This record gives sequence, structure tokens and C-alpha cells, in this order.
Amino acid sequence: MNLANRITLARIFLVPVVMLFLLVRYNLGTLSIGGQTTTVSELIAALIFTIAAVTDGLDGYIARKRKMVTNFGKFLDPLADKLLVSAVLISLVELQRLSAWVAIVIISREFAVTGLRLVAVAEGLVIAASKLGKMKTVFQVIGVIALMLNNFPFSYIGFPFDQIMIYIAVAVTIISGIDYFIKNKHVIAEGEM
Repeated sequence: MNLANRITLARIFLVPVVMLFLLVRYNLGTLSIGGQTTTVSELIAALIFTIAAVTDGLDGYIARKRKMVTNFGKFLDPLADKLLVSAVLISLVELQRLSAWVAIVIISREFAVTGLRLVAVAEGLVIAASKLGKMKTVFQVIGVIALMLNNFPFSYIGFPFDQIMIYIAVAVTIISGIDYFIKNKHVIAEGEM
């Protein structure tokens, strides 16, 4: 197994670690600014999530640079991304920091685009990540981290940074999903033949 695939596997193994720190209430202390707080365990969860999210770009970069792109990596990389983001979104719904409909929209788009890619693969085609898809990922990661930290430290000044970022993420998620289907409608047409 090459380095890029090991990094992708590490991202998958970080998912339960993120969940552990996010959902299990360890008494590791709190951070406070002007009465607004976040727990140290939430901070650790957000840090691990950030590391895992950064590895998404790192594994692809290494695979392309070292010419180590494999079919296993092409399958595993998007799966790792979906597991990480879906797990955290569902956890944020459980923590009542995110509306269920937001998680459903984001997760549904991920499954729909993955389904489209599977149809394309069956037809011998590859659907590369678009710029909108990459923007979607950036906004999702920023919004999710802000929600994991309970909008810390922005809540101190009453600025709803977490909500703004997650709604931008939802908008870009929907737009990028529509974009994938419009640009690849030939895949669906070929799949019906």
C-alpha cells in the first residue's frame, strides 16, 4: 500500500477519534473569552477534524506527484471524505448545533454525486472534482469547525460566523451538485441505454 493510500486510511481511522472527543463529555477543562466558552475536548475534536480534512488534499497531491494514483485510492478517498463529514454533521445534529435538514441536504448531495460517479465508472468515464466541488469542501470544513467549537470565539462579539459559513456551505453544496449533474448529463443518458 502506497503512502497516499495510507494517509487516506488514516483519515478514516480518525473519524471515531473525532467522534469520541466531540460526543463523549470529558472533563478536560474549558476555554473562555468574555464568558463565551468551548470545552477542551471540543477543541481537540476540531483540531483532529482539521488535520483529517487537510489530509484530503495531501493524499491526492502525493498520489499525483509521485504517480501513485490507484483504483483503490480513487475508491477510498471520496469514501473517507464522506465518512468524515457525514459523521461530524450527524454528531452536530445530535448536539443541537445544526438543523437536521442542513445535514440531510449536504449528505444527500454527497451520495447523489457519488452515485453519478459510480455510473460514470461503469461506463468507463471518470468525473474529476470541479472547482465548485472543491469550494464546497472548503466551506463545509470551515462551517463544521465553527459549529464544533460552538462558534467560539465569535460568539463573544455576537457574530454568527458558524451559521453564515454553514449556510454558504449549503448553497455551494447545492449549486455544485446541480453543476455536476448538468455537466455530466451524458453519463446518465449513456447509463440508460
